[in-house]
Amino acid sequence: MGAYIIRRLLLVIPTLLAIVTINFFIIQIAPGGPVDQLIAQMQGIDSGVMEQVGGAARTELAKTQTREESKYRGAQGLDPEVIAEIEKRFGFDKPIHVRYFKMLKDFLFFDFGDSLFRGRSVIELIVERMPVSISLGLWSTLIIYLVCIPLGIKKAIQHSSRFDIWTSTVIIIGNAIPVFLFAILLIILFAGGTYFSWFPLRGLVSVNFEELSFWGKIIDYFWHMALPITALVIGGFATLTFLTKNSFLDEISKQYVVTARAKGLTENKILYGHVFRNAMIIVIAGFPAAFIGLFFTGSMLIEVIFSLDGMGLLGFQATLQRDYPLMFSTLYIFALLGLVLSIISDITYTIVDPRIDFEKRG
Repeated sequence: MGAYIIRRLLLVIPTLLAIVTINFFIIQIAPGGPVDQLIAQMQGIDSGVMEQVGGAARTELAKTQTREESKYRGAQGLDPEVIAEIEKRFGFDKPIHVRYFKMLKDFLFFDFGDSLFRGRSVIELIVERMPVSISLGLWSTLIIYLVCIPLGIKKAIQHSSRFDIWTSTVIIIGNAIPVFLFAILLIILFAGGTYFSWFPLRGLVSVNFEELSFWGKIIDYFWHMALPITALVIGGFATLTFLTKNSFLDEISKQYVVTARAKGLTENKILYGHVFRNAMIIVIAGFPAAFIGLFFTGSMLIEVIFSLDGMGLLGFQATLQRDYPLMFSTLYIFALLGLVLSIISDITYTIVDPRIDFEKRG
């Protein structure tokens, strides 16, 4: 197993390089970069508006053009020296391949530079936002797995019973409700909306968090996390519950289960001694994707609605602003995290089922 882990860790390097390289060149050649963003602000034109009016804006600006043509949309009428200064500030005075290799060198030492528009280092912004995203992703994934696996097993054992039917109905209804709509409903009901004011509406902790006792801090933390996590997990039960149920149903119908029953083994011994490790393999395979999904994409709307400054919101804002250092840094971190979690998932396979030997598969 040790040799396999080493090979997988070495494979992380070219995989990460390919992800970063492809995204770097696609984003760099796309219109509306940081230079365009700053030029639009100087001209008093919001970049989002420019995207909508497009050709009309360019035509109107071309009529007032008094200087040489510029490669930047909306730069007509600006002094070329001003544009050159903006390019130098953002590093665009260097060729694209020079910027690319500089980025790779910096990323090798986890030097992410400074944000183009926030006036702070990227690593400071990421470290500041990381606790929110880790909290949302970790607790939501943990709750979903702790609920769905036992529920899926019980549904498989009581297949087609009343319990199976009504739990399936509840899960499907929960899955059909959009996350943002359920989050808004929770706010209206429990966070100072029309009915109750039981939970806070914003932030990861209270303002007086540092003054609280140890247990007071824990209670305050989960008090703030209750509604966001509830909104995240409500739609996450369906896939894992039905995956667990179907996986167990498939294993229960196999010949080795019939043989074990014929030998006089108890149902619990058969279920948890033989069926469990076979049925859980496919469930474990989805853990990295589930965690990353909740860690980033799944939590972005929740972060916006509950005013939580996390990585999902940070990455989304960086994309809108074309803040390249922040964009590429968050991409790098999420890609690296996903690859490492994939290796951890393989290790978990061998723990659940020792018969799996990645070493022999080479």
